Amino acid sequence: MVKAYLRYEFSAAFGVITSAANPTYDASGKLLFTSSLESISVWNPKQGTLVKQLSPVVASTSTATGAGAAGSGGVAEVTVLCCAPGSSATTIAAGYSDGTVRLWDYQSGDCTVTFRGHKTAVSCLRYNSGGSLLVSGGRDTDVVVWDVVGETGLYRLRGHKDQVTDVVFLPSQSKLVSCSKDGLVKVWDLDTQHCCQTLGGHKAEVWSLDVNPRGTRLATGATDNEIRVFAIRESGAVEAMETEGGTGRGDAAPGADPDHTVLVPMGSVRRGAASNERVAMLRFSGDGEWLGVQAAGKGLELFRVRDEDEAIRKLKRRRRRRKEKAAKKAAEKGGGKKAAEAAVVKKGTGRDSDGDEQDEHDDDQQDGEGPRGEEDDTLKASDELEAVQLVSSKGAKIKAFCFAPPGAKLPPGVMCRLALSLSNNCIEILNVSSETNSYDTASRIDLGGHRSDVRALALSSDDMSLLTTSSAALKLWNPRTGSCLATMESGYGLSVLFAPGNKFAVVGTKEGSLEVFDLGAAARVHVEPEAHGGAVWSLTPLPNKAGFFSGAADKAVKLWHWSVVAEPGGAKSLRVSHVRTVSMADDVLSVRLSPDGKLLAVALLDATVKVYFADSMKFFLSLYGHKLPVLCMDISSDSTLLLTGSSDKNIKVWGLDFGDCHKSLFAHGDAVMSVAWVPGTHYAFSAGKDRLLKYWDLDRFELLLELPGHSGELWCCAVSQFGDFVVTGSHDRSIRRWERSSEPFFVEEERERRLESLFEADIENTAADKDAAAGAAAAGDVAGAAAMTTGRRTLEAVSAADAIIDALEAAALELERLRTADRERAEAATAGRPPPRPLPPNALMGSLAPSAYVFKVVSAVRASELEQAVMMMPFADALRLLGYLPQWLQGGGTAVELTVRLAVLLVRLHQGQLVATAAARPVLLALQRRLRVAAQGLKDVMGFNLAAMSYLVRRARESEGVTEADAVAPAKRQLIGSRGAAA
Repeated sequence: MVKAYLRYEFSAAFGVITSAANPTYDASGKLLFTSSLESISVWNPKQGTLVKQLSPVVASTSTATGAGAAGSGGVAEVTVLCCAPGSSATTIAAGYSDGTVRLWDYQSGDCTVTFRGHKTAVSCLRYNSGGSLLVSGGRDTDVVVWDVVGETGLYRLRGHKDQVTDVVFLPSQSKLVSCSKDGLVKVWDLDTQHCCQTLGGHKAEVWSLDVNPRGTRLATGATDNEIRVFAIRESGAVEAMETEGGTGRGDAAPGADPDHTVLVPMGSVRRGAASNERVAMLRFSGDGEWLGVQAAGKGLELFRVRDEDEAIRKLKRRRRRRKEKAAKKAAEKGGGKKAAEAAVVKKGTGRDSDGDEQDEHDDDQQDGEGPRGEEDDTLKASDELEAVQLVSSKGAKIKAFCFAPPGAKLPPGVMCRLALSLSNNCIEILNVSSETNSYDTASRIDLGGHRSDVRALALSSDDMSLLTTSSAALKLWNPRTGSCLATMESGYGLSVLFAPGNKFAVVGTKEGSLEVFDLGAAARVHVEPEAHGGAVWSLTPLPNKAGFFSGAADKAVKLWHWSVVAEPGGAKSLRVSHVRTVSMADDVLSVRLSPDGKLLAVALLDATVKVYFADSMKFFLSLYGHKLPVLCMDISSDSTLLLTGSSDKNIKVWGLDFGDCHKSLFAHGDAVMSVAWVPGTHYAFSAGKDRLLKYWDLDRFELLLELPGHSGELWCCAVSQFGDFVVTGSHDRSIRRWERSSEPFFVEEERERRLESLFEADIENTAADKDAAAGAAAAGDVAGAAAMTTGRRTLEAVSAADAIIDALEAAALELERLRTADRERAEAATAGRPPPRPLPPNALMGSLAPSAYVFKVVSAVRASELEQAVMMMPFADALRLLGYLPQWLQGGGTAVELTVRLAVLLVRLHQGQLVATAAARPVLLALQRRLRVAAQGLKDVMGFNLAAMSYLVRRARESEGVTEADAVAPAKRQLIGSRGAAA
């Protein structure tokens, strides 16, 4: 009989405040979004509380492992966040490490759309100003534009040769700008879907770029110590630009058309003290008054953006100082007034800064170079940007930052507010003062997680409390809710143990000390500083609850007893007292006492396990077999089996009666760090550095489940007293809980699921190989950088294609059944026989007509997967599907949009075969007649509705006294030459 098991399913993850992605505010500034591995955490920054988490469905087996997590065993991690623009928008876009992009409604907590277009991690996301388009850039060098309203991909832009690091739409223009690690900045025309300008003046990787809210300036940050600024020319403003100047073309690609130049360089500004490290992130504030430049370290520089009047005054002051200096030089040389005037005309190519002293130094450089004079009369980057503040993090590196939106309420005297995501798993909210040019920490979100790896954990005897240790703190959690109950400062904890009663705990540290904590008071009450001479790797309690054994790197196993002492004031506290020491031949890595208290197992650095009688510490067994040291052990509840996990990636099951090895299993792709038996059974869990938790039946020696989820190495795991849940701690600082469900499963089913996941990975790899040649061709030719399809072949798309083909087959059989019935009815009428009974409706098709049934199946396919599903259909099925399209337009055209999309897609994919197939001609002619009429009718309806809405908007403005001129945004600044500067 096939044995059934109960499935363990992912239940919750906690302990991560912020991970790889950038933080971002909502439009009101009341909510702050951060990534917590695969989830999005929604915080109230004012109160420092977690509002909710947006989490995708995490499967209980490794079948959910995506392309981005292939080989890691983990689920896809959030890599970038972008909140939709608009005060009423409630959508946030998230890019993941497996190449997917998900849109979340953070009010309801639902994932509304999933886009799959990248083969590797998504590195950047941006909305356009209206929120209708979303662009994503990936490590696969592709830029993909998505239609948020239509929930589908529009086109894929290829041209970069390395990872796309940032993208941004240009306001009021149908263009977007991307930058890459290949050192290029590209401008893409969304109407033609081609690259219209390439800037190659950056000397190394370009890591970030941004456009100011007015859409007039674009700033880029690269590996060097300069911030380059470009003026954005509006479409059709050729006369306003001096494209023939050296600055206008110096960074453009060879052969670029000046009439299509969108970005015109304005020079650069040198970074300050943080310039030794590359730019990691560059962003304008929501009001456009500040520019933040984050280095890949602990520094973030703030630049104030001068308004137009200030910039012109700065330009005039620079001119005046230049003229004074030229006159002074002329007077020293005896050249008189004419020589001074001639010197003023000379053009300089140096770089201006904000200070007057630096202006004089720049003038020295400019006097020696440049053939033209009008160059000095144009606004430069240094005229508009002024460095005002260097914000530095004391504790850890800054991973990313964001400005509070203009709608956020700031205290008096605060010029801007910043949210910093730090590498030590915390968020800092900073207020930057305008009066003192200083900053202070408004709030800090850090109590909900460790600053470093979770190295050890332990469950209380009633499973109501969980202890975790890291490099500097011991934390007490509620494992059911994931809430942090207490945080206590400690040493570098490598092992932890609850004392009897669950009110105290002992921690073994890397320094060799034992620390006792009062959990109720959240305080350290006792320290044994010289408990061991090396790291305390393991603690195991005595069954009679009198004490515990400790094993350490000083080649000693020590027995400790609990003792109660009276504190001053009458309170009682717990202490530990040393009872006995047993020396070993090598470092002790793990110790375990059998539940019956008779045997003590000691794992040594020499890859052996020694078993002793616990009462007398006499040697009993020596277990050989592992090729590398045993890092973890556990003894079953019946004290008959010993389970060991080693650095050699194997687990071994030993019998404690004779010391024989029952089975050796290759368990993980890396070192096994923790093993634990399920109490009362011979089922066990193992955790490894391959980021997987595995569930085993060690009576049958079978792998039952692979539980992916962690994004880093697993260090520890613990099983509850009744085996109803298991918790794990990892290098990614997260703590995960897996609960036993009532759903049964069979081992064969799990094997099939794992094979299915391999099949899905093979599908994606095959599609990636087919796209490689096209991508290389597009990236190798700047002029040919163009658009391609957006989809990615996935198992969902394959399933959708199978569903459509099955529906076409069922519809064909139903049509044949109807034709047969009609023929029999006609024959009966001719022969004078009674007509046959009417055919009953087809229950398998839901009593629908064949055309309606096919439409139901096709319309149920997600818009983001429909294109790939149709591309995988053979031509015969595509032709049958094409034959149903005219019928869908007969009943009033409710499916016009879907029909038009399918018709264009099918004709584009199978154009050659359709031309050569005679049977396709009547279908195409029927589709042409009906589709044009239906599409025109839909267009007329939409035009009428738009005109009506425009009329209503105009009436509302008139009723409020708002004129058309007031409603139009102010004209945007352009490059100012000598004429613009004078104005």
